[in-house]
Amino acid sequence: MRKNPSIHELNHSGRFDLIADPEHNRVKEFVLEQIRKEGRLVRIYMIYQLAMMIIGVFFFGYAITRSVKGESENLIYASAAIIFSFTLLIIVHEALHGISLKLAGAPKVNYGGDLKRFIFYAQADRYVMNRQQFIFIALTPFIVIKLASIVGIILLFHHPGVYFFIILVCLHSLFCAGDIGLIAFFNLHKYSEIYTYDSKEEKKSYFYKMKEEEEEKLC
Repeated sequence: MRKNPSIHELNHSGRFDLIADPEHNRVKEFVLEQIRKEGRLVRIYMIYQLAMMIIGVFFFGYAITRSVKGESENLIYASAAIIFSFTLLIIVHEALHGISLKLAGAPKVNYGGDLKRFIFYAQADRYVMNRQQFIFIALTPFIVIKLASIVGIILLFHHPGVYFFIILVCLHSLFCAGDIGLIAFFNLHKYSEIYTYDSKEEKKSYFYKMKEEEEEKLC
């Protein structure tokens, strides 16, 4: 496996072009820009997210209906999933990003967030990642929580607790929009070697593309 370039190489070797350097407090705007630009991946995710929203609304509405008729257990579990999703699930989601960062080779992981903007993150300061590493890190929470929810749904299929996992998996799809948006940025440059790193001090992310003539040398 080819070693990732260092930050010094990205900036001074003349082999790479800086193609984006969004500030962390404007990451939502950056993600939305990628979503507007990218086609197929974003359309697939939007269809998936819409399906999850419809399923979530249907089952929560059904739980309310059953509660009116005196069967409140479904609504209790569904409500617990909402509370869990907007509290502890955020911690789990970012912890999974952190674990995947460590698995990808990052020496240290930092966590943070902006509660007012409802932005949370795990980052490895000045650790350079390639496309494959970034996608692995971005998708880990989506895949792990999806699989865990499916297992929960299967095991509790005939128990009111199934509503917890149904609502959980539906809400978590919303939390993954930022990750999908950043993957969309890589997808816009799918034929190029892309590298990225975060700077905690500057509160920015940097994205570099290898110059075409350098890529030809590697072929």
